[in-house]
Amino acid sequence: MVDGIETVVHPVKDLEQAKILYRALTGVAPVKDEPYYVGFDVDGRRIGLDPNGHRKGMTGPIVYWRVTDITRSVQELVDAGAEVQQDVKDVGGGAQTALIRDADGNVIGLLARP
Repeated sequence: MVDGIETVVHPVKDLEQAKILYRALTGVAPVKDEPYYVGFDVDGRRIGLDPNGHRKGMTGPIVYWRVTDITRSVQELVDAGAEVQQDVKDVGGGAQTALIRDADGNVIGLLARP
């Protein structure tokens, strides 16, 4: 079901300041730099900055696990006791995400790319 951790998205309040800090941390320039999302590629893993994250209810970073069939993965996790927080949605370029919550309230992200 899972191909590994692909992306960790951090909610940020000041995107410009966060870009400076995360560029220093990662040692690389962003591979995606948009007003709604900035992404750094670090050894095949993405570190994302979401300036709207706090407004969307993010209280901390969300780890997105790469899956091949996101609909099936969501269903398997619901069958195992998870609750859907955000149903599968297209986030552009054919990529899809979903958020589930485990019994302890932890948010788990799922990400499928074409």
